[in-house]
Amino acid sequence: MSILIGLTGWGDHPALKAQTKNKNKLVEYSSHFPTVEVDSSFYAIQPQQRYQNWVEQTPDAFSFVVKAHQTITGHDRKNLTNQEMKSLVDEFKQSIEPVIQANKLNMALFQFPPWFQLNQQNIVKLKKIREWVGDIPVALEFRNRTWLEDYRNQTMEFLKSEHWIHVICDEPQAGVGSIPTVLETSDNKQSLIRFHGRNVHGWNNHGQENWREVRFLYRYNDSELLEWVRHIRWLQNQVEQVTILFNNNSGGDAYDNAKQLISMLNIEYNDLHPKQMNLFDDLF
Repeated sequence: MSILIGLTGWGDHPALKAQTKNKNKLVEYSSHFPTVEVDSSFYAIQPQQRYQNWVEQTPDAFSFVVKAHQTITGHDRKNLTNQEMKSLVDEFKQSIEPVIQANKLNMALFQFPPWFQLNQQNIVKLKKIREWVGDIPVALEFRNRTWLEDYRNQTMEFLKSEHWIHVICDEPQAGVGSIPTVLETSDNKQSLIRFHGRNVHGWNNHGQENWREVRFLYRYNDSELLEWVRHIRWLQNQVEQVTILFNNNSGGDAYDNAKQLISMLNIEYNDLHPKQMNLFDDLF
């Protein structure tokens, strides 16, 4: 049973930037962590060649959690027909084909917005997307607590029956646009945990201009991470693989917290990019 710990993205972490200098950022990242979340795919469906490049730049055992495009999940509030939505899902899936072929797809992540509440229309949408995506592993993250409050049991049964991987979140408890931490799995192979920090006052947009810059401003302390060590050990007995992603990077804390958790869990990754390959870069 494996535990894969990584970050959301590889280009925006101060500690990594300091080490990278003129080196390839993804190569440097993959000398520290065995998995990463591709966030750029949320903003634009990436060309296959870009994924192919990323596949070639990473070790054989490295894996990608690829975030679904924002139009699929409804963040941009565009109204698409069924056919338009299916075409977009097909385009997204085709774009990540190099990752699938290289056996480096950890899972595709579908994160839905705070206004994606529990109702019949949205249940139907989830069913359709799951059917269109096909047989790749897909994770579902809610940002609206109606799914996991009064109807928690029904939601978990729905995720199991539709073969969605339930995304367990550590995030601020800041009203309907946040979800509680639900330590349950919906898949016997994989589980995904995303650490968003606990910045309650910064979570929701209160009209401040720099809201997105400070939303994930939070540094987990030792006691908070030790609490999660116990949770992760429990999850290890439920699934074959636990993937953990730190997204609390508004202040550059994700890297340090991820390293802390790796140490607390006594994990030593042996199949990372060899750092020794970069020792003599300055000579050439």
